[in-house]
Amino acid sequence: MQNVEEIEELIKIISKLPGLGPKSARRIVLKLINNRDELIKPLAKTLVDVYKNISRCKICGILKSSLTECDFDNCKIVEKKYEKICVVENISDQWSIENSNIYKGYFHILGGTVSSTQENRKEDLLIDSLVERVKKNKIQEVIIATSATVEGQTTAYYIEDSLKKTNVKVSRLAQGLPVGGEIENLDDGTLFSAFKNRSGMG
Repeated sequence: MQNVEEIEELIKIISKLPGLGPKSARRIVLKLINNRDELIKPLAKTLVDVYKNISRCKICGILKSSLTECDFDNCKIVEKKYEKICVVENISDQWSIENSNIYKGYFHILGGTVSSTQENRKEDLLIDSLVERVKKNKIQEVIIATSATVEGQTTAYYIEDSLKKTNVKVSRLAQGLPVGGEIENLDDGTLFSAFKNRSGMG
């Protein structure tokens, strides 16, 4: 049976989400249509609100509402709480580390990695603002928690090089982080080992 144009378009959009293909997207769309008052109406409103109000902080990269300042006192530090900044690639990495309760400190979300083949990607990351945060807030240690992929390692060394003039201690997650592993996919025990056994770079 051929679906109407609106349904086909919705299936295409949902199938682009991580972990979902056309079959899963069809099941989700049917569930939405069969529960339009309970699901579609509030979902549509929430998506509009998120689109209008949620953005990345241009200083630290954390998601924030346009109606409020950056969360967690992550940027505008009124009273110094921590001396460490953990640098991660994506918001999902930050959430994983936060949920594990292993790390207590500030976060800096790059928004991706420095590609070894696309030098212009460096301009898209928040590395310059990281350097400024380290200087401004007298940070003692920067923990680089990028993934153990080629791109993640390239990014880590680029960050280390960018921070050389600040004299801040730069460390990297160590034992427990498997080669090719991504932070958001690690269990709490592996994360704990990676943080505990982190080592200096260089």
